[in-house]
Amino acid sequence: MGQGLRDAIPETAVHLCVDMQRMFVEDTEWRTPWAERVLPVIVRLCETKAERTCFTRFIPAARPGEGRGTWRGYWERWSSMTLESLGADRVDLALPLQRFVPPGRLLDKRVYSPWIGTDFDAVLRRSGVDTLVVTGAETDVCVLASVLGAVDLGYRVIVVTDALCSSSDPSHDRLIALYHERYAQQVETAACAEVVDAWR
Repeated sequence: MGQGLRDAIPETAVHLCVDMQRMFVEDTEWRTPWAERVLPVIVRLCETKAERTCFTRFIPAARPGEGRGTWRGYWERWSSMTLESLGADRVDLALPLQRFVPPGRLLDKRVYSPWIGTDFDAVLRRSGVDTLVVTGAETDVCVLASVLGAVDLGYRVIVVTDALCSSSDPSHDRLIALYHERYAQQVETAACAEVVDAWR
């Protein structure tokens, strides 16, 4: 459960839905077993604020051996998840979310963080965005990178606790506890129902 919101969510906030893609929901080596459980929660938030939603997609290397530095070894280890093995269609958003683009927008990234190698921060700043409502997968990998990058950049960050998933329950639980214990000044946590009520 979340600790709750400090204030109402402004109209200028953006829902950042991280990597809720077919390759994490469907039967692949990276399947996140409870992604299907959180999908209806994310859909509810998208239905409320589709035009204020940005979906990130993690784009794998085309083939093993590609990548810079440690990413080269990473894609050799996960050769089954490269585009040539996986198929480009598995990079698409999970089927229940595809209907929200447009008006929702897509942001493709090749690393965990949406802030590296993209103009995401500049686009948000030009639009007057100062608050991010974060959902998606996985709690302890790409969501974590998204949250900590947003904190460093000074955004108000709201993590929707019942709209996150991970393939590791203990890591998920530790991350939520970490937000409460170490990042309480910069990261708020709340359930989707509270977020919807506070974001009118």
